[in-house]
Amino acid sequence: MKQFIIPILVGLGLATACQKKENSKGVDTGDLDSATETVSNVGDPKLLYTLPDKYNTPDGMALAPDGTVYLSVPNLADNSYPGVLVKFAADSVQFVTSLPAHPDTKHAAPMDLAFGPDGNLYYAENQYENDKNYKSRLMRIRMQNGKVLGVDPVVTGFGLANAVVWKGNKIYVTDSQWDMPDNPKGSAVMHFTLDELNKGVVALKPKTMDPHVLATFTTEVNETEVDNGADGLDYDSEGRFYTGSFGDGMLYRLTLKPDGTLASKEVVKVDQKISCVDGLIVDRKTNTIYLCNSRTNAILTVSPDGKVGTLVQNGDTDGKDGKIDQPAEVLLKGNRLYITDFDKPEKHFVNTKADNVHTMSYVDLPK
Repeated sequence: MKQFIIPILVGLGLATACQKKENSKGVDTGDLDSATETVSNVGDPKLLYTLPDKYNTPDGMALAPDGTVYLSVPNLADNSYPGVLVKFAADSVQFVTSLPAHPDTKHAAPMDLAFGPDGNLYYAENQYENDKNYKSRLMRIRMQNGKVLGVDPVVTGFGLANAVVWKGNKIYVTDSQWDMPDNPKGSAVMHFTLDELNKGVVALKPKTMDPHVLATFTTEVNETEVDNGADGLDYDSEGRFYTGSFGDGMLYRLTLKPDGTLASKEVVKVDQKISCVDGLIVDRKTNTIYLCNSRTNAILTVSPDGKVGTLVQNGDTDGKDGKIDQPAEVLLKGNRLYITDFDKPEKHFVNTKADNVHTMSYVDLPK
């Protein structure tokens, strides 16, 4: 694969000292306990970009039909900066467009994103940290020849919209906080057809088994006190979907019937415990899963027979030299695996501070 990325520094005046910031629960992350797990240095991640403060939490990535990689930046570590869409260039990321703020929260918070069969770019908008009253949305960026024509909501009423994946003419979305009256630690995978989205805005019915719910999950809350559930999402060569829980690390497989309804939901049997699942991607040539364990600062692999391997792992770092710094999403293009360093920790994470160095990393896999 052509190596078109040249890691350089972007922006001026990036300090080397770590700054204390607050996480989603208002806790000063500078005082959080580190994870109890022993963390080894594994692999050799490389620096892709160092980003300016206005791009402080790089998150979702999408591969356009022309091979361009787009990146969402929700700026949740410092949301005085607006959420934006950027794209990869030879030596830096390039600004594409600002994204519309929610009329109630006054913030935009783009997470995972994916191009649809209509050529438009769809992203999950996470408003949960701004308002927990089901303000999150699925948004559509109308695009033509790489230019943004407009941005509009197509689904409203998510708790915490997170990952998005298109398969055929249907989009699948994880909601990491789809609570039910009898399950306050709930999450879900939703699905919508393109025809439905083209007919008008879909309004979900929170705290119900809305018809768009494909499967639900329950998070077992541990010492991190995080109850976010279904997070990353992708499917294998057989069309089976995989998602994992951010809070407890459970990995799930969803098998669908020919009509698209759920045939089965099962816990993937793995040979060692996974403590946290953030973003994930499936290499459909081998059905190997690459997933971000944000808690232990690692990129893990899960083979079809359930063997877990560690591709990359390092201790607490600001990421300035290319080490990963709380990985949130992965994207596979050719033999290169791109990694976003979200750097916004919770309690008992290896990463202890949201610092003022903002980076992306990559690993070149064997051909």
